[in-house]
Amino acid sequence: MLEGIRVLDFTQNLPGPYATLRLADMGAEVIKVEPPTGDPARHLAGGLVYETNNRNKKSIMVDLKKDENVQALYKLIKSIDVIIESFRPGVMKRIGLDYETLKEIKEDMVYCSLSGFGQSGEYAHLGSHDLNYQALSGLLSQYVDDHNDPVHPTFTTADYTGGLVAVERISSALFHRERTGKGSYLDVALNDTFQAMLTSHAGYQMESNKKDGPPFLEGSVVCYHLYRTKDDRFMSLAALEPQFWMNFCKGVNKENWEALAFETIDSTVYRKMKALFREGTMKDWEVFGQKHDCCLFPVLTIEEVLGHSYGETRGLFSKGEEKLIVSTYPNAPAYQAIVHEQFQQLIKECDKT
Repeated sequence: MLEGIRVLDFTQNLPGPYATLRLADMGAEVIKVEPPTGDPARHLAGGLVYETNNRNKKSIMVDLKKDENVQALYKLIKSIDVIIESFRPGVMKRIGLDYETLKEIKEDMVYCSLSGFGQSGEYAHLGSHDLNYQALSGLLSQYVDDHNDPVHPTFTTADYTGGLVAVERISSALFHRERTGKGSYLDVALNDTFQAMLTSHAGYQMESNKKDGPPFLEGSVVCYHLYRTKDDRFMSLAALEPQFWMNFCKGVNKENWEALAFETIDSTVYRKMKALFREGTMKDWEVFGQKHDCCLFPVLTIEEVLGHSYGETRGLFSKGEEKLIVSTYPNAPAYQAIVHEQFQQLIKECDKT
């Protein structure tokens, strides 16, 4: 899909590398620029964040503090279609690799700056991480315990969502270039990506002072709820539409519950539903859900997801060097560990063209 597109990647840690991993999985050639000490993710938590998000790329070590190296990069940039960077605002300009400078070298390039709070605004100069975006965007207020305290997430949702949005914007800019011949500058902020998802929640907050979005999606009705099973696992039931709820009712021989889908969790039918789910194991209910098509699926652990048939049949999981590889697209290119190239050798190749 993106074969022939060349990407120069100045990002580190997770959001940017995940974005360029998706570009690589779509066929782009990604050249990752790392400092002499390497991407910090190499040394974080055993290095798995680096390893899993930088496959199918090339890597060069470059000291950007040396002007001669920046000058050498200008030769490479003549052949580059996309640049993505994740430094704090102003850093790339200070070293001579900002959009205004580089568009004089490659006028039709797509240049994406990926940061926490954007290139302008009152927070632009502040350091931040995923937990901060989940907090400031309001997302954490939607995941609370019985005491209404926010639950600390174990998944860096903003990092991945920001990477997705960066790819969306880059792909759109490449299409724009295809039609007009013009390049683009993209300012993508991780916190923006979450706040931009508040369309429904903001509407309910403003119109009815409801703080947790559309009614019933918070688990307050019997047809849209998490239920504990006999083996203390959980099933997700999301039978909002009448046909799915009726399929469930017929499957458990409770056709008389047809009109009770939106009974609340203080009702008699809710207590009966809780007792019903405790009669079978998670596996029992998974088989039931597949048989009766009622929007009923298990709450799986990461280990179970990796061994589940869904990922394999969709081409999302593959073996590479005796490791299970998670692809960002179905049937993405085969796994290849990041290839470390010599910076000066790459520049010499540019001189030949």
